[in-house]
Amino acid sequence: MPGSVKLRSIKKLGRENNGYDLSDEETNGSYLSMTSPKQDTKFSGKDDVAAIRVGFFQLFRFASCREVLKMSLGGVCAVLHGSAQPLMLLVFGMLTDTFIDYDIELTELSDPRKECVNNTIQWRQNYTSPDAHNHTDHFNQTVVNFLNQTVVNFLNQTVVWDGNQSSWAELNQSTGGRSCGLLDIEYEMTNFAYYYVAIGTAVFLLGYLQISLWVSSAARQIQIIRKMYFSKVMRMEIGWFDCNSVGELNTRMSDDINKINDAIADQVSIFIQRFTTFVCGFLMGFVKGWKLTLVIIAASPLIGVGAALMALFVAKLTGQELQAYAKAGAVADEVLSSIRTVAAFGGEKKEVERYDRNLLSAQRWGIRKGLIMGFFTGYMWFIIFLCYALAFWYGSSLVVDSGEYTPGTLLQVFFGVLIAALNLGQASPCLEAFASGRGAATIIFETIDREPEIDCFSEAGYKLDKVKGDIEFHNVTFHYPSRPEVKILDQLSVAVKSGETTAFVGPSGAGKSTAVQLIQRFYDPKEGMVTLDGHDIRGLHIQWLRSLIGIVEQEPVLFATTIAENIRYGRPGVSMDDIVMAAKEANAYNFIQDLPQKFDTMVGEGGGQMSGGQKQRIAIARALVRNPRILLLDMATSALDNESEAVVQEALDKVRMGRTTISIAHRLSTIKNADVIVGFEHGRAVERGKHNELLERKGVYFTLVTLQSQGDKALNQKARQMADSEAARQEEKKSLSRAGSYRTSFRASIRQRSRSQLSSLVPEASMPIAAELGPRAYSVSQGDMKMSAVAEEEEEEHVEPAPVARILKYNAPEWPYMVVGTIGAAINGGVNPVYSLLFSQILATFSVLDPVAQKKEINGICMFFVVVGVVSFFTQMLQGYAFSKSGELLTSRLRRLGFHAMLGQEVGWFDDHRNSPGALTTRLATDASQVQGATGSQIGMIVNSMTNIGVAVIISFYFSWKLSLVIMCFLPFLALSGGFQARMLTGFAKQDKQAMETAGRISGEALNNIRTIAGLGKERSFVQMYEAQLESPYQAALKKARVYGACYGFAQCIVFMANSASYRFGGYLVRQEGLHFSLVFRVISAIVTSGTALGRASSYTPDYAKAKISAARFFQLLDRVPTISVYSQGGEKWDNFKGDLEFIDCNFTYPTRPDIQVLNGLSVSVRPGQTLAFVGSSGCGKSTSVQLLERFYDPDHGKVIIDGHDSTHVNVQFLRSKIGIVSQEPILFDCSIGENIKYGDNLREVGMNDVISAAKKAQLHDFVMSLPEKYDTNVGSQGSQLSRGQKQRIAIARAIIRDPKILLLDEATSALDTESEKTVQDALDKAREGRTCIVIAHRLSTIQNSDIIAVMSRGFLMEQGSHDHLMSLKGAYYKLVTTGAPIS
Repeated sequence: MPGSVKLRSIKKLGRENNGYDLSDEETNGSYLSMTSPKQDTKFSGKDDVAAIRVGFFQLFRFASCREVLKMSLGGVCAVLHGSAQPLMLLVFGMLTDTFIDYDIELTELSDPRKECVNNTIQWRQNYTSPDAHNHTDHFNQTVVNFLNQTVVNFLNQTVVWDGNQSSWAELNQSTGGRSCGLLDIEYEMTNFAYYYVAIGTAVFLLGYLQISLWVSSAARQIQIIRKMYFSKVMRMEIGWFDCNSVGELNTRMSDDINKINDAIADQVSIFIQRFTTFVCGFLMGFVKGWKLTLVIIAASPLIGVGAALMALFVAKLTGQELQAYAKAGAVADEVLSSIRTVAAFGGEKKEVERYDRNLLSAQRWGIRKGLIMGFFTGYMWFIIFLCYALAFWYGSSLVVDSGEYTPGTLLQVFFGVLIAALNLGQASPCLEAFASGRGAATIIFETIDREPEIDCFSEAGYKLDKVKGDIEFHNVTFHYPSRPEVKILDQLSVAVKSGETTAFVGPSGAGKSTAVQLIQRFYDPKEGMVTLDGHDIRGLHIQWLRSLIGIVEQEPVLFATTIAENIRYGRPGVSMDDIVMAAKEANAYNFIQDLPQKFDTMVGEGGGQMSGGQKQRIAIARALVRNPRILLLDMATSALDNESEAVVQEALDKVRMGRTTISIAHRLSTIKNADVIVGFEHGRAVERGKHNELLERKGVYFTLVTLQSQGDKALNQKARQMADSEAARQEEKKSLSRAGSYRTSFRASIRQRSRSQLSSLVPEASMPIAAELGPRAYSVSQGDMKMSAVAEEEEEEHVEPAPVARILKYNAPEWPYMVVGTIGAAINGGVNPVYSLLFSQILATFSVLDPVAQKKEINGICMFFVVVGVVSFFTQMLQGYAFSKSGELLTSRLRRLGFHAMLGQEVGWFDDHRNSPGALTTRLATDASQVQGATGSQIGMIVNSMTNIGVAVIISFYFSWKLSLVIMCFLPFLALSGGFQARMLTGFAKQDKQAMETAGRISGEALNNIRTIAGLGKERSFVQMYEAQLESPYQAALKKARVYGACYGFAQCIVFMANSASYRFGGYLVRQEGLHFSLVFRVISAIVTSGTALGRASSYTPDYAKAKISAARFFQLLDRVPTISVYSQGGEKWDNFKGDLEFIDCNFTYPTRPDIQVLNGLSVSVRPGQTLAFVGSSGCGKSTSVQLLERFYDPDHGKVIIDGHDSTHVNVQFLRSKIGIVSQEPILFDCSIGENIKYGDNLREVGMNDVISAAKKAQLHDFVMSLPEKYDTNVGSQGSQLSRGQKQRIAIARAIIRDPKILLLDEATSALDTESEKTVQDALDKAREGRTCIVIAHRLSTIQNSDIIAVMSRGFLMEQGSHDHLMSLKGAYYKLVTTGAPIS
């Protein structure tokens, strides 16, 4: 708080250094104001949202008696510590009086007519001087004045009366009978020094105890909360995890519990301490001098009002600024989300301009905010200086005129009230910590109190003596708790006989895996029941039930430990022989023996060091070691390549004997020999029987089989052609691994899947093809992906901070503002030291004996305070405005440059998850504004602190270099104590984080793999591992409590020590070297203020560092050279562009998924004016080939030839300007229909006539004319105001208006109903005339009349030719047409 500074200065109170002098951010609360706006806002917020349902004292519900005792002791220490400051003021007041008395004595005795007799100052009786007469006149006047006022007499000496010489005695009485010769200033100062040291020592001890007791008791409670929370989470049923994301739970375990920690640890004791200081300070003021106290309090509402208004305005303006930026942010978000559309139509420059226009208003609000902040900061300082003037003027009249106070009392009252106010302001941030702790505790405590619906730790339920293994579903209906509106199982009834192998088949989303999860009792059915040997499984002991079941999943989860340990997870206490046995049965023994460490090989995080087949076999061994009665195989081999599959399949066939087995699979080879096959569809079992019976029924199973064998045949043919070289074989393996990641994502999170999308593809042709080749790439690389993701994250974090020079270079055009701001800051910096000058000058006036001169001097000084206030007001305003102006201009400039750079990147860059539209818009919003922290106001702060220190040092050395040197010794400590305070808050947080890391790893692994852990019944052992890991963070916290306590105590007491030394030495100088006492105060207060300024400067460094990192991230973006540059003018251009296209042996993988081969030697050509149609299942590379043509990507190998030119050498903008694209979900921008159509050609100004003719061609004109605003109708965000068919036609008009030579239609009609499709199709047929056209479609009707039809599968071209030609081949295309299946 402004003002506080002074305080401190003098008082050297060891407040935290960041307590005063508002930094721009720390708007409210830290002022003198008696009311702290911060806390009000906190409380008012609480009523609106009942997000906080935990009372403050409930936070301590886990405290044992020992903790309660510790906290009470700590509280007592805090109260005592809090009263130390006001106590010090008592000492300070006495010290001041002593100095003043000594000075008056010196002044009196310096008058040659007075002498010291019997320790009393007397007139010399026989003293005469030439001008004695005049002297007497003048003197009588003085005597009268002196009689009129009682001069305060501290050591009430008796007046010596001498009856005979009454006149002389009267004269003597006028000297107030002042004592003399009794005051040994050095001795007095030594005593005061001892007082200071004693208080300082007490403060050190109390500070240490108060902090360490609270922090250590909090550590214990937090450890308990962590244990309770984790063990309760591990007990929750699986459905609960579906509704709470694992990421969120992990965050709660770390961040939320840390927030509770903040609310119950040191903050409480600091709050108690500050509150005590507040109370004691006011008490001191009222007891010692209620009049002055009331006067000071009367002025404080002005400061309170200023603080409140400032808070209000800043909040309002920040809101306005954010809102203004939100518009620009929305533009950025819209553009980045539809980057492909922007790139295809060459709209980059247009978008940068649109973004820039929206930045202006945000910039204006930012500048206003700076001005208002400057105005209010200036206003606060102005009022504070006026308060000083008022307090000293009124206070000195109480001292001089009515003699009610001694000068020491004046100081005690003045500083007592100031300190009280200051501490109230500093106590308010603690209230925030309490509120956020209570908010965090709400969810955590509610989880701890929640009873799980299926409790895996429960001992209830009975165990059957003999288990046969018959499983039956009776009319089971089920939906996942996270998606109650989607029925997954619908009246399902299925019986699985013991000892048989039953296969579940059916499209994705039909409920196969769900049925398996109900058997494991991960969920309970909503209706109906699941029975084991006729017993409802809900009545059985849950851990016992799960111990009967062995499960092997598609994506087996291994834990980050050795192979042997992983197998041992299957059954606790199993011997090594059993493990070896299980490994042999699972065909895993041989490969394990080949590893250097055999069974002790670490499998890596998530099993990442093992291949898919190896993981799968370890998982099978883990299932077998339990010797399960029931074996559940959920797509156990789908993720493997052919070789591993054969091995794993063989293992499974061995172990199925004599067990009840349920197998879910898509590869028919794995199902053919099952005893019973059950076909699922829409959550019901629609057919059951043997392989041959089901084929005859021509139902679900038949569709799956035919489509699959078709895909296999084509593949095998291709494989034969390629099998010549070993390399080719490798290639094939890779291609096998490319497949729809449908099943992957389905497995990865069952709840992401919604049946509605799937029901439209009932027979779901794609599934078998995709899934049998399954996301093998995914399973193999998942571990590596994790690894690489970790590596990437790290690499992202460590950005070399940007050099300030480069940041300033971007700010160069604003140099005049920066110069003006710097001058303002420099003047502001000089204000603090000037304050110490004035303050000591006031003390000096109290020893002036001539009342007239004294009065005049006091008034002069008070006037000077007012002048300083006025200057400060203007310079603060100047500084605020100038720096906010330069900072805001820099921010918008960086945002514009950043946005421009983003749009210039190649499309592949946007595929990286770190460059998602969300991440990029955040980067524009926050990084750009954080860069201000290194220029602008930051420079102001530094200049401010520098001048402050400079002026202070000059003043103090000028007045007394000796004393200055003594105090300078303490400077490093004072600055350090400020730094300490800042370090303590940040440094310990880091250590805590590290200590929690291992525990965090365990909890993360447990929560991510909760299904596997539940299936293995391993919840308890994870809870135990986690609790064991909590011991070291707890020990670390205890150590931290001691260190933190010591640092805190030291920081608090150093000020007392500095005072004791400097006043003692000051006393020596006053006595021995005749230094005037006011200079002692002047030097001490000047240096102490500069010490706090130093501390303050160091506390700004975090902002500064953050700014440099943000800037570095920004410059990284600006310096990145895109592999396909949009802005470059280079590259070939030619005039008669014909549109002759040829793909030659193109191979391609997406940069973000390098392990999945998307195109595998694609070769196809199309002549000008012809239409080429691509057909094939999802993920076979159809859309990818179109993207290569647009040059969103370049092929890894092979070429795309356009009119004989290699596409990589063609100018990007030129090429894209010749291509029109209409995609399945056309992206429209949030503007009018007319503007959306004009977007098709950004190279020229498009006239309205062109728009209308394009609209007519697209069958759109009549519809637009029927709208009230015609072409000015806004389409809404993403075109939400229009139907699909209308959007599609706008997109076609947009493609036509650029008159492209090549037209790309990517599923342009697939999303439409029949009627719209007809209209759109007509429009497309019109648009195709005379253009080269590439069509991608799923409905065969739309492509029959194409010149060339290319059938693709997994990046190979399987066959090509016209419709009739392909029908006669009777190959893949023929199959597709005859079965009528959609090719998805």
